[in-house]
Amino acid sequence: MNAEQLSKIVVDALEDMKGVDIKILDVHEKSDVTDIMVIVAGNSTRQVKSLANNVVEKVKAAGQQPLGIEGEQDSSWMLVDLGDVVVHVMLPETRDFYNLEKLWGEDAPQERKESSQPQ
Repeated sequence: MNAEQLSKIVVDALEDMKGVDIKILDVHEKSDVTDIMVIVAGNSTRQVKSLANNVVEKVKAAGQQPLGIEGEQDSSWMLVDLGDVVVHVMLPETRDFYNLEKLWGEDAPQERKESSQPQ
C-alpha cells in the first residue's frame, strides 16, 4: 500500500470519529523519516485516544501493521507511526503550542542534501 492510499484510510478513520481540523502535510522532501504527516485535534483526551485507536483499527483491517504508537499514557498527544505516514493526534492546546503545521508545512525549510558549510 502506498502513502497516498494509507493517508486516505487514516483521514477516513479520523473523519469517522469527528477529528477536528485534519491537515495532511507532504514532508517527503523535508524528512527521511516519513513521507506524509497527518495532524488532527481531538476535543478531549478521551477523543484523542479514540481517534488514534480508530486509525490503528482501520489500518490493520486494510492489512497494514502500525510500527508504533506513542503517548497513550498522557493522551494529550498521540502519535501513530505507519512508516510512510505518521499521524499526530493532539488536544487543541497541545497542537497550538507545538504548531507542527508551521514546523513541517509549506513554509518549512527543505532538507539539505549537501552541506553548505566550507570544510
